[in-house]
Amino acid sequence: QKQLVEPGGGFMKPGSSLRLSCSASGFRVDDSAIGWSRQSPGQEREGIACSSNNDGPATTYHARFVKSRFTTTRNNAKNTVYLQIDTLKPDDTAVYYCVREEICSVWDGNYFLDLRPDDVWGQGTQVNVYS
Repeated sequence: QKQLVEPGGGFMKPGSSLRLSCSASGFRVDDSAIGWSRQSPGQEREGIACSSNNDGPATTYHARFVKSRFTTTRNNAKNTVYLQIDTLKPDDTAVYYCVREEICSVWDGNYFLDLRPDDVWGQGTQVNVYS
């Protein structure tokens, strides 16, 4: 059974950094497209970034709104993917999800979240940013 587990999250102060982890079982992350998304209260879920090596070397795509504050990395030996968020802002308060996708959906060079029935989702982790 394919699963993604996301420990971490919590209460953070503005300006601090946080690394979220997403551990996979039942499949290999280095054979998969793994995306990160988030959902703020009252908002639709939005894609953040997606990394994939389906087309050769690992490639990461970011959503249009993402600046350099979001970085996704992988540790294939641990079968785990990470999302580093720097300089946290109150607007970053959301539930963060990792997802195994068939491919990273990209338009005009930017990642977007495209829901598919075969996607495998982590349970989500809450991140709260406040002073």
